[in-house]
Amino acid sequence: MGNCWFKGNPYFNRVSSNATKSESPKLQSPSERAEKDDSLLPSNPKEVEELRKDSARKNPLIAFTFEELKSITKNFRQDSVLGGGGFGRVYKGYITNDLRQGLAVEEPLRVAVKVHDGDNSYQGHREWLAEVIFLGQLSHPNLVKLVGYCCEHDHRVLVYEFMPLGCVESHLFSRVMLPLPWSTRMKIALGAARGLAFLHEAERPVIYRDFKTSNILLDEEYNAKLSDFGLAKDGPVGDKSHVSTRIMGTYGYAAPEYIMTGHLTAMSDVYSYGVVLLELLTGRKSLDRSRPVREQTLADWAFPLLTHRKKVLGIVDPRLAADDYPVKAVHKTAMLAYHCLSKNPKARPLMRDIVATLEPLQQQPVELVGENTTNTGVGGGGS
Repeated sequence: MGNCWFKGNPYFNRVSSNATKSESPKLQSPSERAEKDDSLLPSNPKEVEELRKDSARKNPLIAFTFEELKSITKNFRQDSVLGGGGFGRVYKGYITNDLRQGLAVEEPLRVAVKVHDGDNSYQGHREWLAEVIFLGQLSHPNLVKLVGYCCEHDHRVLVYEFMPLGCVESHLFSRVMLPLPWSTRMKIALGAARGLAFLHEAERPVIYRDFKTSNILLDEEYNAKLSDFGLAKDGPVGDKSHVSTRIMGTYGYAAPEYIMTGHLTAMSDVYSYGVVLLELLTGRKSLDRSRPVREQTLADWAFPLLTHRKKVLGIVDPRLAADDYPVKAVHKTAMLAYHCLSKNPKARPLMRDIVATLEPLQQQPVELVGENTTNTGVGGGGS
């Protein structure tokens, strides 16, 4: 989405030989139907709302004209740019009630306006539509709110609530910002887990597919919200165990079984969550080519260390002082990451179990390093 953008973790896109078409078109969501046939992609707001149908009544979105977006962003001025990425540039803007007759917003409403970059974009019309479909029907405190969109001629734009503190990636790996305190990292971990749990247990389950620190945005109180649903997919229904799809995501975060087979499940998200948990724990990036070869992929390097209490304390982000984090919480967080990163997807915990594990770790008292601790973690879930 908006305030954070793509740096050094290229998307991969490989067609799986195991990918198959759905046997029943009736089970396909609007986003899936559009993916099968370019001619079904909407070209105006009326067609977009027709795809949204019931969700349009429950969760209405504003269909902006491109001229209105020019007004909101002061004609897309350079000093309004928040960032950019595969989709295009993101601009800060303000919506007031005089923008359009009958518009009622709490003014001035700060928004982030993500503009599709046409032929220069890594992501396309399908990803834009996926965001409109998913964020236009889902509402949760840990999902970024989609305010509206623009579908006019060749313009494809998304308008979100503004997230003033940007993304977790920019805070976690910044060379100029103060390091995130342990308590804030645990707050972020819990908020993001709640967002994923909501998606996985929605009336029609959703698999996020691109969970990473650059897609977790923060409000002014460091509440985490998931953004960028361009790669999200409807989860399996009925007696199906997985969704077969093109292999897409970000290196360093994607589950190994998904890369190998193209079979997507909620456990694919759980693996990605484990990688993000490692980033919060260690202060290291999921993929860092500047490190020694054996340490470049964070999950591979850290996984064997997570069950050793002394070794775990040795990989905690060195920017955190020893008296800043509770040792017991570090061990429990490490064990949680260990379970999430299991090579066996069915041994990974469900997101609801991850939430239950993280809740007691919020604002725990700090113990001295070396204090006796117990090593506990989450048991496996299944898909």
